[in-house]
Amino acid sequence: MPGDYADPSVVRVGDDYWATATSSEWAPLFPLLHSKNLIDWETVGHVFPSKLPEWADAHFWAPEISYENGKYYIYYTAKKKGGNLCVGVASASKPTGPYTDHGPLVCQEVGSIDGFPIRDEKGDLYLIWKEDGNSRQLPTPIWGQRMNEARTALEGEKFELFRNEVGTWEGGLVEGPALMKRNGYFYMFYAGDKCCGRECTYGVGVARAKNLRGPWEKFAGNPIMKQNDAWKCAGHGTMVTDQQGRDFFLYHAYTTNTFVYPGRQGLLDEVTWGADNWPSFQKNAPSVSAVVPYGKNAPDVLDLKDEFTGSTLAPSWQWSVTQAPLFQVKSANNGQLVLTASSSEIGSMLGQRTKTGNYTAHTSVDLASLPQGTLAGLSAFGDPNNSVGVGVQDGNIVLWQVKRKQKSELAKVPVTAQKSLQFRLTVQDGNKLAFAWSSDNKTWNPLNNGQALDGSFLPPWDRGVRVGLTAKGPANATATFNSFSLTHQTP
Repeated sequence: MPGDYADPSVVRVGDDYWATATSSEWAPLFPLLHSKNLIDWETVGHVFPSKLPEWADAHFWAPEISYENGKYYIYYTAKKKGGNLCVGVASASKPTGPYTDHGPLVCQEVGSIDGFPIRDEKGDLYLIWKEDGNSRQLPTPIWGQRMNEARTALEGEKFELFRNEVGTWEGGLVEGPALMKRNGYFYMFYAGDKCCGRECTYGVGVARAKNLRGPWEKFAGNPIMKQNDAWKCAGHGTMVTDQQGRDFFLYHAYTTNTFVYPGRQGLLDEVTWGADNWPSFQKNAPSVSAVVPYGKNAPDVLDLKDEFTGSTLAPSWQWSVTQAPLFQVKSANNGQLVLTASSSEIGSMLGQRTKTGNYTAHTSVDLASLPQGTLAGLSAFGDPNNSVGVGVQDGNIVLWQVKRKQKSELAKVPVTAQKSLQFRLTVQDGNKLAFAWSSDNKTWNPLNNGQALDGSFLPPWDRGVRVGLTAKGPANATATFNSFSLTHQTP
């Protein structure tokens, strides 16, 4: 899953595979992906496509998808309004929804994250989760507690499975529990140490027990997945068994060449089992290449071109959970996207995941319909406090930046009246951003004297960079875009 698909989760139902992944602060929340071969994935919807869960307002992490008796369940992490992190659950009769939210199941004082459902040796249903102690320099127990069959409440007393061991590879935390049953054991694949950002040291460990309540034995050879020259900080995934009985682990890692800028990307590796009934990965690291599970897969498609000729916005578009934009797709007249402006520092925005560190983005802005005082253009986004972009406003090309909430104007160039203007962003190594504009889509005029801007400040600790469209101005103003494209170059 190229691009920012952290904490991926997968389930097989018949011949179909369904997956989801962390959204963090990007809406719509929790993408729903479908595949027939575990390799080629299509986004077919979202768990919460238009509204946030009523009880939550931020940190939409670590969804776990499961299926039982004709229903699909998504266990997810989110920050409770006025509170801390909780594990909630939503359900649907179809994998694509619509999903009904059942609210939070557990909310501990220091936070509860990474929920995972499992039935014990007696067939009773339990929720397994992590207490987020590392947020306060405390241990991180993995807890279990019985859950009612409606998945609306926990029952009885919680119990601890195990916790992080300071002084080992686990460092300050264990998290992301993913359990399976095999040969009379419960196995838990889990992540340890620092998960994200430039200081990450993540790895994958495994533990097992005859009974869900333990005692749990951690594998002496942990971590069973470390980094290599291609991928680093691998972890937080789930297991899935195909129809041939092969076990696969879907997880995330950073590519080493452009690291944090595309974000944590979804990877797949086969698990093999030794004579001692312990699992392992080839070379104890993410595979650089591997045989595809079903003997064939489609060519990788990283690029995107949207001329807004459909009836709705493509499901790959995203926006900030704190600044949901108003927009309209006009499929007539060759297609246009109308984006309502915002007076916030970065304006209204619609963005796309970036999938490598080297890419080029284009857009065309309709000037005839652009109101006075409104800026419309192309931007790279980290979050609402960190963005850099180019646009047209009141007869001027403007190169602007918001860095740690501080906005600055980097260049302003007058432009004569045109029907439309085109903007281009070329990025190298994830953080070298070069902007240009054109009035005929042929002759390009570089900004900032052709020098690349430093975009290393853009991505937050848990997210990759998005690139897309911006409209800034009075609340009732709109900006009209004729097209958008994103072309990636593989290193």
